[in-house]
Amino acid sequence: MMIAEAPAIHRTLLPVPKMRVTGLKVSAVIITYNEEHIIRKTLSKLYWCDEIIIVDSHSTDNTVAICEQFGCTVYSRQFDGYGSQKRFAVSLVKNDWVLCIDADEVLTDALVQEIISITESDSPYAGYAFPMNLVFLNKEFTHGKESRRYFLRLFNRQKGGFTHDKVHESIQVSGPVKKMRHIIQHYSYSSINQYLEKFNKYTSYSAEMAFQKGKNKSLAAVVIAIPFNFFKYYLLERNFLNGAKGLYWSTFSAYSHFAKYLKIKELHDRAQQ
Repeated sequence: MMIAEAPAIHRTLLPVPKMRVTGLKVSAVIITYNEEHIIRKTLSKLYWCDEIIIVDSHSTDNTVAICEQFGCTVYSRQFDGYGSQKRFAVSLVKNDWVLCIDADEVLTDALVQEIISITESDSPYAGYAFPMNLVFLNKEFTHGKESRRYFLRLFNRQKGGFTHDKVHESIQVSGPVKKMRHIIQHYSYSSINQYLEKFNKYTSYSAEMAFQKGKNKSLAAVVIAIPFNFFKYYLLERNFLNGAKGLYWSTFSAYSHFAKYLKIKELHDRAQQ
């Protein structure tokens, strides 16, 4: 299979038997960039989907080769923001029902069974939200705010779609959303190095969005960013119950606010020069 520059397309059959036991035909979409460490695990739980669309941002590792092994339809597109990239991916599907997950989000077997039990009688729903547990440095968080947070991941594209946000994009639908019982696991960061790489990108995107909206941060906000947010993440949100990894997560999360605030101020300083 060759990677196709949009709008060309190449499709092969999935290497595992389809299990059409749900009344809904679902298209799965994933955007990728250098995801070889996790994408096989993610794709292995999508055997029941009617099609899998991958929009890759010119990966330099084996991401595309692994997706080919699973018979995915692969597009290559320059990354220009999470909202835009996911909106493009959704535009490529053939079905109304779309499962859009990140490359590091893995459906549990129990959740798969819950999804495939959905029938057309559930059509009044515009979407389905999954409870998600963070998996940080191979530790699944079962306490605090990062445990069992609901995220809309399966939706009817005739009733909504992704926002245009460059980062922290979300799905917005018109109609009721049903909460599912079983979880999806978010393998967000498998190493400190991976965290720091994403950290710089995410804080820059967030700062750019805030700057474009005219937001700025005072010196006082910068000064208290780390102690205030560490207190919030570690104690108020009970990440101390997640052990040492909860401490690491709280520390990094607090520092991300500090870095974002400084980047916002930096953008304003440049604009005034």
